[in-house]
Amino acid sequence: MYAGTRRTLEHRDSRVVPLTLDVTDPGQIERAAEAVDSLDVLINKAGIALYDDLSDRSVLERHLSVNLFGTYAVTQAFLPLLTRSGGAVVNNTSMMAMAPLPITPAYAVSKAAVFNLTQSLRALLAGRCVRVHAVLTGPTDTDMTRGFEIPKATPASVARAIFDGAENEEEDIFPDAMSQVLADSWRNGVAKSLEHEYAALVQAPSAA
Repeated sequence: MYAGTRRTLEHRDSRVVPLTLDVTDPGQIERAAEAVDSLDVLINKAGIALYDDLSDRSVLERHLSVNLFGTYAVTQAFLPLLTRSGGAVVNNTSMMAMAPLPITPAYAVSKAAVFNLTQSLRALLAGRCVRVHAVLTGPTDTDMTRGFEIPKATPASVARAIFDGAENEEEDIFPDAMSQVLADSWRNGVAKSLEHEYAALVQAPSAA
């Protein structure tokens, strides 16, 4: 078990090996990948969420840099290990990947992009026996939602649901009460069916 952190961290569980990791820094990503000998599950959780109104392009670029390109870069760096183990990638997206909250539109745009990245990797990596999961999280009681007074799931309950969903090989994991409202309509909907139809094209033989 490895923990990527912004600053030096000590953890009382000896199985946790803290690594300082800025997902926008290629050098730190490379060093982190070199420090891991084997890997079964990669969880991409790093992210930022800022209030904005899409009037400042730099805010959108900052969200994309961390939430989208950080997820992409870390996944690519650890992919050889996951291919070797037949492991899994778990990308933390958000309910906002499906519908934006207008006070955090740049965050929503980046999470929609992460969700699409996840779906694309799921199809592309299936032939390498690497599973790819999307976590469509609702409001969770973390620093990111501090001051936002709405019902929130606890981080521990969300973490347990994510591991349960990955173990059950759920492609899309809805880990809290608010997100679970979407689960059935998404899994049985037209968009999910279309995802599977498109994914089948990757494995389909070329026309003669």
